[in-house]
Amino acid sequence: MPNDHNDAPPAPTSYSFPPAEMDRIHALADTGTYQIRGLGARRKLPSFDDLVFLTSSVSRYPLEGYRERCDTRTELGARHGAAPLELAIPITIAGMSFGALSSAAKEALGRAASEVGTSTTTGDGGMTPEERKASSKLVYQVLPSRYGFDPADLRQADAIEIVIGQGAKPGGGGLLLGQKVNARVAALRTLPPGIDQRSASRHPDWVGPDDLRIKMEELREATDWSIPIYVKIGATRVEHDVKLAVAAGADVVVVDGMQGGTAATQDVFIENAGIPTLPAVRLAAKALRDIGMERQVQLVVSGGIRSGADVAKALALGADAVSIGVAALVALGCNRPSCAGSNGEVRDVREDYIALGTTAGNCSHCHTGMCPVGIATQEPHLEERLDIERATQAVVNYLRATTMELTALTRACGKSSVHHLEPDDLVALTIEAAAMAKVPLAGTNWIPGSGAL
Repeated sequence: MPNDHNDAPPAPTSYSFPPAEMDRIHALADTGTYQIRGLGARRKLPSFDDLVFLTSSVSRYPLEGYRERCDTRTELGARHGAAPLELAIPITIAGMSFGALSSAAKEALGRAASEVGTSTTTGDGGMTPEERKASSKLVYQVLPSRYGFDPADLRQADAIEIVIGQGAKPGGGGLLLGQKVNARVAALRTLPPGIDQRSASRHPDWVGPDDLRIKMEELREATDWSIPIYVKIGATRVEHDVKLAVAAGADVVVVDGMQGGTAATQDVFIENAGIPTLPAVRLAAKALRDIGMERQVQLVVSGGIRSGADVAKALALGADAVSIGVAALVALGCNRPSCAGSNGEVRDVREDYIALGTTAGNCSHCHTGMCPVGIATQEPHLEERLDIERATQAVVNYLRATTMELTALTRACGKSSVHHLEPDDLVALTIEAAAMAKVPLAGTNWIPGSGAL
């Protein structure tokens, strides 16, 4: 019997005002406040998924994975003669603060990064002793807020990262709600406990790139010119920003795309500011080539990096390394329906997600401090749910497996180093991705916007 058309779900009354948008407006009308959440953009964006590799066959000769080496070693920050960061893999851990994350989560990330030979980053709010001890290579962030900034800690770092902006909120400041500001977090940031802490959207002591140069020189003097300085920007006007950062003296430029995560910011920022990581990496690489600084100043790309394939595509488009945040948290146990604390007891936490108004796999409530798996919290009874040993091993496993994915694709392209990947190894599956990545549409020689067919 044919289906009764009355059984079909009703079409949206309006594409401009579907039910979800009406619900959002109702919430604004009821509360008079905007939505705050964590993690990254939810909307579908052009991404590395829209690219594929042209691996070897007759015209290219692949490398044998069990017999031929594929080098992953990466050096960051030797431009001004400082001791560069020598990394075993081109995958680093992004800045995530103690405050946004629990002390246990920060320590586990540091231990995991050390075990695989890469770096981790402090985030807003300063450095904890546990993080410094756990991390063999630690990047110290200098943010507009200056929360927790301590010259003594700065001199213990292996590199400095001046944060101009983040991909999730370019042009906006950070936010740590009062329920996560316990006594220790407050003491580290020299601010009152229990009070919402809003970070400045711009650095207080400069108004342009000339001032950035002065600040960089101050930081170099404070560290005896011994460690590299990164500049991190949220992906917006990428070409201009990269060139200005290099002119100011950056050893490394970090470009964070629109898919970059955050512990807490306005939803309107996450979904409507910045550009995706896919075009950002190509624009940044072009900017470095234009000024003759390709490979002299290293490019680190972040924002939605999840897999070895994502890493390989970022490197092929011109990055020297990538930085991961949300993926590292997922490896720790973020959004799992269960967790095993230090006593080894497996706990079903699905009811905790429901209490937050969400479900495992869909939680972006990092800002509440009520993380069911003990990662984005300062509550002792929740933090106990994250076993540091187990969490460390989970992140180590993830980083090693991701690196194996990266080298498998690199060998299949006939390359003996991950840094030999190039745009010629890629084609795009959509016109949009081809135009953004400046690689041909699959099955053609056409790069949209190039004028050549």
